[in-house]
Amino acid sequence: MSLSGKKIWIDLEHQKAGIMLMSLFNRLEKEGARLLFTARDMGNNRQVIDELGLKYQMIGKHGGEKLEDKLEAYIERLNLLLPVVKQFNPDHFLTFGSVEGIRIAFGLRIPSISFNDEPRSTAVGRLTLPIVDKVITPKCIPEELYLQLGASKDRMIRYNGIDEIAWITEYKPKPDILDVMDMTKGEYVLMRTEMTHTEYLRDKMRPEESYITQFLPAIYKEFPNHKYFILPRLDSQYEYLRKNLKKYDPEHVIVTKFIPRIDDFMFYSALVASGGGTIARESSMMDVPSIEFFPGETAPQEHFLIDNGFPIWHIKDFSEVAKRAISVLSKKPGPHRFTEEFKKKLENYENPNHVCFKAITERLQK
Repeated sequence: MSLSGKKIWIDLEHQKAGIMLMSLFNRLEKEGARLLFTARDMGNNRQVIDELGLKYQMIGKHGGEKLEDKLEAYIERLNLLLPVVKQFNPDHFLTFGSVEGIRIAFGLRIPSISFNDEPRSTAVGRLTLPIVDKVITPKCIPEELYLQLGASKDRMIRYNGIDEIAWITEYKPKPDILDVMDMTKGEYVLMRTEMTHTEYLRDKMRPEESYITQFLPAIYKEFPNHKYFILPRLDSQYEYLRKNLKKYDPEHVIVTKFIPRIDDFMFYSALVASGGGTIARESSMMDVPSIEFFPGETAPQEHFLIDNGFPIWHIKDFSEVAKRAISVLSKKPGPHRFTEEFKKKLENYENPNHVCFKAITERLQK
């Protein structure tokens, strides 16, 4: 299954891509492939890729909240990426939904493969699904949602699992994070803000706000000695939270733009609460009690986890979020909570990285 001499271009548009696909990158390189990494400047993407130790070129940025700015950033990034890709002359393209990357691959007739677990991002879907060669999607997400956006059945690869399995199965807890962050396991909470810059929240929330301000006070009142780390997605959210939470002890309510080794940080936390799905899903698969307070319908991936007995709840009522959090924090962790026991359950599902590796090698060895 050698890929010796083959060149694969990988575009990392957001931090999830690097974290999820790292084991796939290692496997491709082990088989002899030469990899080119490009990335987009967005949120914590730069810090995460640096932490992973990848050599990459940061090209272009996220356009922000305004549609016109998004379009301008897209056009600019296309222009910046094109000469880099032409010079590398790849045999294949791999991405997690890069709109610019898939468009360039289509234009240059480079075979492409993409992951997509978010058909709620209809604009991204419409711009990528009709032209990508292969798209890998979880079976738990209805196929019709992709077909409505222009995907074709014969170009879809479906698997039994969800994206987060790709890196949680590889994860090995490293307790020294507690010393690095000066923390005690089970005595702190991680909170992540909503993705207010996305199209499916643009009309529901202001870009800078977060509902964390609505339920944190009740939790803090019951557990003032816990520490609460709040991780915003946008600079505007950072400023909003700093302003609205300034009355709390800054030693216990910490608003920060970056948390190193967030997988270890989540693993040893008492609770994770997030306005988006990824962090809540991955923490629940580590057996960390997890609350998603996303102000929309429960995603199929969350239903998948709930139905399979993972400790995750999707709660939209702020008072109920606080009640659930207080209930979780009132209980002592179980005997297997901070062990690798959680991995046994994941063996029942498919790893999307293995699925992708097989698809790429089959295409390149034709």
